[in-house]
Amino acid sequence: MTCTSGCYSMAATHVRLSLLVVVGLFACECTGGCAEVDSLTEAVRGQAFVLGCISCKKRGEVSAVSTLDWHFRARGRENFTHIFRYRHPTAHVVSAAFEGRLDWLGTAGEDVQTGAVALRDVRSDDAGTYRCTFSRTLLLAGFRPRVSVEKEVELGVVDVANRHLAAVVSEMIMCTLIVLLQLWLVVVLVYCYKKISHDTEARQARAALKERTALLEGECVSLEEGQLE
Repeated sequence: MTCTSGCYSMAATHVRLSLLVVVGLFACECTGGCAEVDSLTEAVRGQAFVLGCISCKKRGEVSAVSTLDWHFRARGRENFTHIFRYRHPTAHVVSAAFEGRLDWLGTAGEDVQTGAVALRDVRSDDAGTYRCTFSRTLLLAGFRPRVSVEKEVELGVVDVANRHLAAVVSEMIMCTLIVLLQLWLVVVLVYCYKKISHDTEARQARAALKERTALLEGECVSLEEGQLE
């Protein structure tokens, strides 16, 4: 019962798909709903990473116009640096250090609730604090109130992705299920073998009994004919 390679590949797949899970959660607003999900906080050097930021409106039916800005503060620094701005329909990388490495993954419209950006080719000096700021103007009848929402992501950069607890638990559950399924198959095969063997023996016994009955009937007929003569 070998489950090592399959289970470890499943854990690796879980890590690779973690970005897709986050992006899928960010896209929830496409179905008419919005859920604020915290961003992941550990990036792998040389790979891509999704900086997540979601700010849901308290009343989804109210239209709004939003601008989103990302700022970055490297570890050991005191001040934030403006690195990215999205104002529909334009996404603009402000900082030269992030030029060509930031892609907009958020809401494709004026009413921005998802401000996720993809950070490509993560470097060691990308570790630090990222702050996203929603500047939202609500389009209400008669007045235009402005709302500002800030969220921060503390990002760490590692050389090798750490295995998440969910991946470990999933691996253990998968291995247990595989072992149980294999045991169940063994039990089923043994049961089927015994049942087939029993049915075969019963058929052979019935055939032998039928043959013996036919012989006895033949002998009885011969005796009766002998007595008549």
